[in-house]
Amino acid sequence: MSYVLLHPPAWSPAPLAPALEAARVEARTIHAARELVPNDRPTVFLLDPESRAAFPLDALRSFVDAGGAIVALGGEGERDVPEELPTELLAGFLPQPAGMRQLLVAIRAGYREAAARAETARARAEAALRSREIGELTRIGVALGSERELEKVLRMILEQAQRITQSDGGSLYLVETNEHGVKRLRFRLTVSFSLPDVPFVTFTIPLDRTSLAGYAATTGEPLVIDDAYFLPPDVEYTINRSFDERYKYRTKSMLVIPMKDHKEDIIGVLQLINRKRDFDALLTTAEDVDRQVVPFSKRTVELVTAMAGQAAVSIENSRLYEDIERLFEGFVQAAVTAIEQRDPTTFGHSGRVAGYTVNLAQVVDRADTGPYRQIRFTPEQLREIRYAGYLHDFGKVGVREQVLVKAKKLYPPDLEMIRQRHAFIRRSLESQHWRGRAEYLETKGRDGYEAALAAFQAAHTKDIAELDRFLAVVLKANEPTMLPEGSFEELRAIAEHTYEGLAGDEQPLLTSDEVRFLTIRKGSLDEAERLEIESHVTHTYKFLQEIPWTRELQQIPIIAYGHHEKLDGTGYPRQISGEAIPIQTRMMTISDIYDALTAQDRPYKPAVTPQRALDILTQEFIKRGQLDTELFRLFVEGKVFETAGA
Repeated sequence: MSYVLLHPPAWSPAPLAPALEAARVEARTIHAARELVPNDRPTVFLLDPESRAAFPLDALRSFVDAGGAIVALGGEGERDVPEELPTELLAGFLPQPAGMRQLLVAIRAGYREAAARAETARARAEAALRSREIGELTRIGVALGSERELEKVLRMILEQAQRITQSDGGSLYLVETNEHGVKRLRFRLTVSFSLPDVPFVTFTIPLDRTSLAGYAATTGEPLVIDDAYFLPPDVEYTINRSFDERYKYRTKSMLVIPMKDHKEDIIGVLQLINRKRDFDALLTTAEDVDRQVVPFSKRTVELVTAMAGQAAVSIENSRLYEDIERLFEGFVQAAVTAIEQRDPTTFGHSGRVAGYTVNLAQVVDRADTGPYRQIRFTPEQLREIRYAGYLHDFGKVGVREQVLVKAKKLYPPDLEMIRQRHAFIRRSLESQHWRGRAEYLETKGRDGYEAALAAFQAAHTKDIAELDRFLAVVLKANEPTMLPEGSFEELRAIAEHTYEGLAGDEQPLLTSDEVRFLTIRKGSLDEAERLEIESHVTHTYKFLQEIPWTRELQQIPIIAYGHHEKLDGTGYPRQISGEAIPIQTRMMTISDIYDALTAQDRPYKPAVTPQRALDILTQEFIKRGQLDTELFRLFVEGKVFETAGA
């Protein structure tokens, strides 16, 4: 081992030169405190009295802390360490006059302390480095654990691995199984510091030992390559130089790490290229590569291996999350299908409402004026809104089918009964007409028959016309309206008439129940049926409450629950008003009503035009304070109504 002896200009090492040379000690003169720096070899600073002022205590302390040792020479009359020199900074103090042998002994003692101090300093630096590495791995683990989107997780893994290893580039492969059950490696991502604009094209390679990534995935062991162009002749793998040739690049040092999940299964491969001395350096020439690129150290391999384990878990978690998302998406679609099969008259309604509401939320996000300019919906909240829209009518599965699909005011069997009654009365009128003609001929003969026949025919025609008018009025009244339009005086007047039944008794043209249904002023449902339909909201809420939603989706039940509530408290089922109705629900209410007005698949009403629907929303809901005016403005100005709703 060789040593370094630092000394001020006033002290000459000449008398000790032979002994220093024999002990492999290199003497160096230093003039200022900035030069007082420990070497990578044991270093002693010989401080004479004349130089104390040139080397302040802070510089001396830094030198000692960094692993150096100080031997102080006493001045004239100094038999002990002077007070201005802290004893903890000194490896030795040599009163003067001192012989050469004493000086050499003191210097050797200083080297022993310098070696010990240097080892301590290295240990501290190593401990600090390990602490930083652990902290870095912890930070990376937390970051990876908080991200769920697979593509973002993959990019984070590669970029973090590149950063902690100071690599110029890297690639990431994932194991996948093709349609034939054969495993292969999919090239999913690449990052290059020196070639940031290189286009990315995904591809697959066999999962075997012929490629670097395939070898690492097959063996489960990392590959550390100092120079990819000079591989040992007996290895099974080769490097594909096509990238280098195409982009005039030089791949040299490489680190290929298999990523293993918690079951020790290989799920992917992390490949790092060209570890650099300076992370910010660009590798644009061969000289850059020779000057900057260094091999991957053993410690670097350990770090990346540890990180690869974290990465594998994060990838698996992301895949699991995506699987759960797909599973839930399938459940939602199945639920919507169940609703629409139960009520085919509203086919597509749930999807359109979901789409309109999400689109309106995005318009709200972009608003820079008005009361909602501060509102911003996260991707998770938008997904929550979409699912709530899809499921807002799921409770219809708890409503009787005949009520759910009731297209007219009368149920088909009830209308058929009225039609049969009409036919019976028509036949009775025909019978009466012919019986009257026969009785005239029997009693009066043909005298005046032609005139009587004309009178008979006129009366019969009038009776038939009145009867047909009765049916026409019934059929017209049976048609539901979206608004409380028209009157039913004619219907009620007709209902007061009677006819002679088969038993000869008087029967009303319309029963009280028939009149009650036919005089429904809006829609096709009477009060009891309306309440049954309205109960679907409560059924929806109770059903959705049974689902163990994630934290991001836990508002779905309450959002869907209120889609028939109105700002003025006239809605159902809870009659809540104002701010008690969540903004997501208020948006859904506008979307729900608009779609109900414009839908082409409702048998109980004709579809209205978009402009007519907006007019109805304005006149019947906005002016009455039942819908959110600002959200409706954004709905119109953002042209949400022009979207397909999906």
